[in-house]
Amino acid sequence: MKPEADLQQRFLFDTMGVRGELVRLDSSFKALLENHDYPREIKAQLGEALSAAALLASTIKLDGALIMQVEGDGPMRTLIAQANSDNTVRGLAHYDDSFETAAGFSELVGQGRMVITIDAQGSERYQGIVELKGDSIAETLKTYFTQSEQLPTQLWLTSIDGMAAGLLLQKMPSEHGGEEEWEHLVALAETLTDEELLSLPFETILYRLFHEERVLVFDSEPVAFRCSCSRERIASALLNMGKEEVESLLEEMDVVETHCDFCMAKYNFDAVDVAALFSDAMPAEKGQ
Repeated sequence: MKPEADLQQRFLFDTMGVRGELVRLDSSFKALLENHDYPREIKAQLGEALSAAALLASTIKLDGALIMQVEGDGPMRTLIAQANSDNTVRGLAHYDDSFETAAGFSELVGQGRMVITIDAQGSERYQGIVELKGDSIAETLKTYFTQSEQLPTQLWLTSIDGMAAGLLLQKMPSEHGGEEEWEHLVALAETLTDEELLSLPFETILYRLFHEERVLVFDSEPVAFRCSCSRERIASALLNMGKEEVESLLEEMDVVETHCDFCMAKYNFDAVDVAALFSDAMPAEKGQ
């Protein structure tokens, strides 16, 4: 039987003050990969990043997006994963080919930082930054939560052959449960293998790890790949560039050709489009 895919599953240890989340990405991750020819090592890091972003976004009640960006001086210069409040994800990686086959996270990114941005409607934009630590995204995130003095959080991430999955445990701001209970649950989660995380049904994973604990399980929710790019957003970017610069591009190429780095969708603006764009943007003269 094929396990649950493209789903998130929340669960709660209410007597211990700990919440958890499982996520598995299959078709949603493959839809993203169709637009890019990433090497196997880059695919794996992108899959883990997408899983992490989806898990972290689920812990925040927001109407907006959580964006995780890794920036380094290694062959993988940039890694971006975005999870939205409507359970959609997107991501990309920028890299060169100067890495050895089967390179790990630290070899790929080198020295750098991770930036986590929460952009929610009705709230001030939040951004947290941490230096890259360890040899995985999960280790860097553990450092991030420790240094930022937020709620203790642990993640387990994996990505193989176009699938990705993750498990999150997080202490809640509650008087229930102490350090011993937290360490006990983390120790149980540590016994989960990558293969089990990718292949076992969520119900089986929860029973396998926590059958001696009281676990409240919520309804699972679907996850999908979706890009938020649009012709209107590209038009807005052109307006910000200014009429003179855009017209200069037109003189060189006849058509301003743009594309979205996430989904590779193409948007073209010819001389008529550009004239209409800036005409519509001009304020009406007095008396009209």
